[in-house]
Amino acid sequence: MRDFHSLGIDVNRRTAGHIKTTCPHCTETRHNKRDKSLSVNLDDGKFLCHHCGWKGCVPDETELRERRQRAESRKRQQVPPAHFRRPTFDLTRLTLSEKTEHYLVSTRYLSQSAIRDLRITEQEEFMPQSGKLENCICFNYFESGELVNTKFRSGQKHFKMVKDAELIPYNIDSILDTPECIITEGEMDAASFVTIGRRDVVSVPSGANSNLTWLDRFIPTHFEDKKTIYIAVDEDSAGLKLRDELLRRLGTERCRIVHFGPGCKDANEHLAQFGAESLGICIEQAEEIPLEGVFTAEELAGELRALYENGMSSGAETGWENFDKYCTLELQRLLLISGRPGDGKSEWLDELVMRLCLRHQWKVAYFSPENMPIVYHHRKLIEKLTGFGFNPSVGMTEELYQKSVQFLTENVCHILPGDEDYSIDTILQKARGLVVRKGIRILVIDPLNRIDQRLPPGQTELQYLSSLLNSLSRFATHYHCLVILVAHPRKMNRNPLTGVTPCVGMYDIFGSSDFYNKADFGIIVERDDQKGLVTIHVEKVKFKHLGTPGNATFVYNIVNGRYSPCEEGAGDKPGPINTQFDNKAWI
Repeated sequence: MRDFHSLGIDVNRRTAGHIKTTCPHCTETRHNKRDKSLSVNLDDGKFLCHHCGWKGCVPDETELRERRQRAESRKRQQVPPAHFRRPTFDLTRLTLSEKTEHYLVSTRYLSQSAIRDLRITEQEEFMPQSGKLENCICFNYFESGELVNTKFRSGQKHFKMVKDAELIPYNIDSILDTPECIITEGEMDAASFVTIGRRDVVSVPSGANSNLTWLDRFIPTHFEDKKTIYIAVDEDSAGLKLRDELLRRLGTERCRIVHFGPGCKDANEHLAQFGAESLGICIEQAEEIPLEGVFTAEELAGELRALYENGMSSGAETGWENFDKYCTLELQRLLLISGRPGDGKSEWLDELVMRLCLRHQWKVAYFSPENMPIVYHHRKLIEKLTGFGFNPSVGMTEELYQKSVQFLTENVCHILPGDEDYSIDTILQKARGLVVRKGIRILVIDPLNRIDQRLPPGQTELQYLSSLLNSLSRFATHYHCLVILVAHPRKMNRNPLTGVTPCVGMYDIFGSSDFYNKADFGIIVERDDQKGLVTIHVEKVKFKHLGTPGNATFVYNIVNGRYSPCEEGAGDKPGPINTQFDNKAWI
């Protein structure tokens, strides 16, 4: 939890989304003291006053703890041992022979800028393997701009390093104070990543050797502040041992494993066979390491103190006042929506998502095979965004159309695996990529029955559904997302006397009572065609500070697909429509 109170920022007991509030820096000196000029992003802690320009970021407890640890580590920073030999760098050797340059560029596919930036040189050196002088490519190891060591590589693949020089990571200066880094098994692989534009890359100095004592001195200064570390070593037995030791030393929670695909043992082979763009995709698709988290009260002391002093706060609002008084939303939660077929579950869900996207900048990814083709779904979303029918008219101008398309391009993605299966694992794999690439905050799965059920041998359907819900909850928690699942109910029979189909409840969802038990929010959509009303039943809000069960009634606009709140109990004559949520000003 972020302690905005310590800076005098009043967030009105909210915990998620974007809000505007008064600025503690300039309010007292202003004529209009009620002007809410301070924009606050409660999700990442950033704030900005649009009047005085005051801005900053309120860290959470994890970020504060990391800052303290880095500061303490730098105080204890070891200086390089003085007894190591330091070679002298010869600038005249930077000019490579035509043969060597052709080998690096045309055979190894390194860029000339990478060769220049890494200061790769060439010289003759006595190699103990052959007992004679050999022409060598020289990979020079610098720290703070000073040459510390050199690895010599001859055309016969003989290697040696400077005698009595210190072992340090290759290209170590490139990762100082960077949020990420890549670790390779060899200098040629590091140069391959530099070629594709990733300068934050180092190589281990001694190949696939699990003895990492050379790493000790650089942990606090170069690795401790890393958010993500990509392990891009060879996938042979020696490389796997090196990978496992790096994971143990650096921590699995922030490491990703890079795979180079069949027929490629390392980064340089992948670059040579498939090109720079494909090597970049290897980084984007790096595998996460499963991690079980363990926490103590001491480690959560700051968040616990902020909760104690500031109390529980409501979540993100939608702008539907009649709905918000019963339910406010938070990230890291699972929201379940159900209702009878044809009652408009997806229609209402679309407006809910667009409101959250507009008000709080929560980008969304849909897995919605029933909204096919995707352009039809875009048409519906644009109508909700603009309030106009999707055709050239007085309302839907060309300018508004272009702005709407741009908004959807920046904020909405659709997951459609194509020839791949529609299993939950495939969907979540695609969604993980969109968290990294697009920064999505909402994942919509609409509906559940379009997911391929693949029950392992011996597993019942109830066990499968329980496992699926657990996977969605873990995804929401781990990736700081709101996951929304639409699930159909079991068949509801009409009352033979009245001809009315009863309203669905959370326990009526087909398959398992776990839908009610494991959801953080439970919502039922019910449409009454005779009265022309849609009732949203908020059946479950797991945490009372986020809301309480209740009903919100709406009128559906068939022209633009919007839901307008109306007075409860209005019957055949709905009350005044709330038109306060005017999207034209938002996009």
